Amino acid sequence: MKISNSLNHAMRVSSSGLAAERFRMDVISQNIANANSTKVNGKDPYRRQDVVLQGGSDGVRIASLVKDQTPFREVNDPSHPNAVNGKVTYSNVDPLVEMVNMIGASRSYEANVAAFNSTNSMIRSALQIGKI
Repeated sequence: MKISNSLNHAMRVSSSGLAAERFRMDVISQNIANANSTKVNGKDPYRRQDVVLQGGSDGVRIASLVKDQTPFREVNDPSHPNAVNGKVTYSNVDPLVEMVNMIGASRSYEANVAAFNSTNSMIRSALQIGKI
């Protein structure tokens, strides 16, 4: 019975990792979608968000969602409709950084899928042994 419990625990840990990485990919996608937002009517542009994950014996959980405090990007473009004194203030999202983060999240997701599938295979093998 202990083996069954530890295999179920392994599946729960992998599932928590899948959920956390999926959430991380959603936040990264949101960042990319808002990369070119600008300051409008005195309201700041979109501020990049980052997911803080926390690991434990029961798997991974989302500890918090934090706003990146790096400065906004300013571009000299007097013809832009949102320009103030000839400058346009854009979001602090760097699409290249987000793509690198997306690759990392995707690979972590794939690793959790592989771990989940391996555990599932072990459970099926253990059930086959019991049939003999």
